[in-house]
Amino acid sequence: MQFAKRMDHFGEGIFSKLLEIKRQKEERGETVIDLSIGAPNIPPAKHIRDALCQAAAEPENYIYAISDRKELLSAVSEWYDRRYGVEIDPDTEVCSLLGSQEGLAHIALSIVDDHDIVLVPDPCYPVFADGPMLAGADLYYMTQKKENGYMIDFRDIPEEVAKKAKFMIVSYPNNPTTVMAPDSFYEELIAFAKKYQIIVLHDNAYSELVFDGKTCGSFLRFPGAKEIGVEFNSLSKTYGLAGARIGFCIGNSQIVSQLKNLKSNMDYGMFLPIQKAAIAAITGDQECVKTTCKAYEKRRDALCENMSAVGWKMDKPAATMFVWAKIPEGFEDSMEFALELVEKSGVLVTPGSAFGPSGEGYARLALVQDEDKLVMAARLIEESGILKRS
Repeated sequence: MQFAKRMDHFGEGIFSKLLEIKRQKEERGETVIDLSIGAPNIPPAKHIRDALCQAAAEPENYIYAISDRKELLSAVSEWYDRRYGVEIDPDTEVCSLLGSQEGLAHIALSIVDDHDIVLVPDPCYPVFADGPMLAGADLYYMTQKKENGYMIDFRDIPEEVAKKAKFMIVSYPNNPTTVMAPDSFYEELIAFAKKYQIIVLHDNAYSELVFDGKTCGSFLRFPGAKEIGVEFNSLSKTYGLAGARIGFCIGNSQIVSQLKNLKSNMDYGMFLPIQKAAIAAITGDQECVKTTCKAYEKRRDALCENMSAVGWKMDKPAATMFVWAKIPEGFEDSMEFALELVEKSGVLVTPGSAFGPSGEGYARLALVQDEDKLVMAARLIEESGILKRS
């Protein structure tokens, strides 16, 4: 058999590999504390679950959705106005996604042609690069350097690259580095995109998971943002709806229209009961958002403080549901470290190399276990002796 050459760019996804390692260890009766994939274990609030269950009980809701219900689009518009202070036209500036991952995998198909240049951050969430590669794009990595606070420095992008670039993806609060961007960054981003006529996608999945009394807004609140870009937002982490796959593309009407047109040829829309759950989430009582954020903040403290106490020094992240940590001394290869770590301690993390060239030398730990499990993870790592390898 012969297969598409594009698949030469793709091996098995890192999270599938890690899941198989976990499965094999558990089959042998071994304990695994999984801090790899960002699968939240905080369920949706009761009013959201109730809305989903009630809608799922109605026989008429099992037809093809085809498109987003006006009720959902209006709810998103009101949500962005209330939460971010951004006015959104519900008819032309919103498109639902079957999770941000689906949108990130497909949006480049509506923007780029073969060998168009797409600018992606490095390190980055894998699909930021995989989506454009599926569309046949050539990637240019925008390095997020630790010495620059993990901020993209647009001055580092060669002018000949900027002139050819058609599309760029940015994301703050950032996965995996966990940093937040100052207002000045977005002003520079918009000016850069306008100068070189580059379409911008800002992924804003973690704007509610911000700690230590800080807050985070939307890229779209800055003047000129909607002229050049869109924002992806997700209900997965904020409302515990990861498995329901609910995301939105919001902003520039031309970009949204092209994505809607593409999706009309690819899927039949979001399951109607899930649309009802999404409406309940973003229009209902928002105390659940504060409760979720507080839970992640406590987990952050438990993990970082206990890991640092046993010898794996970790800085506390300002946001997201992750910790980005330099791998311990004595290790050069993050995949080698992750494999030895899970083998010796039963603690599973994601190697930084999975997030691009600049991720090497780091590991990402997801705050997806309760505090007692995070404390246990630190103890198991200490007892394994892996931190004494140097």
